[in-house]
Amino acid sequence: MEFFQGIGDLNTSLTLAAIGSAIGTGVAGMAAIGAWKKAFLNNKTAPFILVAFVGAPLSQTIYGMILRNAIQEVHWTADTVIYGILIGIFSGIAMGMSAYFQGKAGARACDALAETGKGFGNYIMVLGVIETVALFVMVFAMTALPS
Repeated sequence: MEFFQGIGDLNTSLTLAAIGSAIGTGVAGMAAIGAWKKAFLNNKTAPFILVAFVGAPLSQTIYGMILRNAIQEVHWTADTVIYGILIGIFSGIAMGMSAYFQGKAGARACDALAETGKGFGNYIMVLGVIETVALFVMVFAMTALPS
């Protein structure tokens, strides 16, 4: 049926991933601002590199968009369109949660790096592991789509 073409997942994978990215960047951003405030109060240099921790959760929005585009390319029928919507919803939730927890870890990284000036590589590796969850979700969901 032509009616179902282009419906995809109703943009749920993109929207839910983006919500997680917004929350994650917000959490990490608040921590970065707090860390910079502490640095300024102690007449220390405020480390600009904290922006890397703040921006890390943004990539999950891109993964949500890539998955959304793949879901829209499938030729759905009345019998199968619900699967596309469900794949989008659950994948979007998983990617959004990855972004949220990446933001929480980024917040801790902001605090630790600003206080000690050490450990950037370690902190960014932790964020990378959390990022991998979203990548796995995107790839595995794309392989679950009908051809």
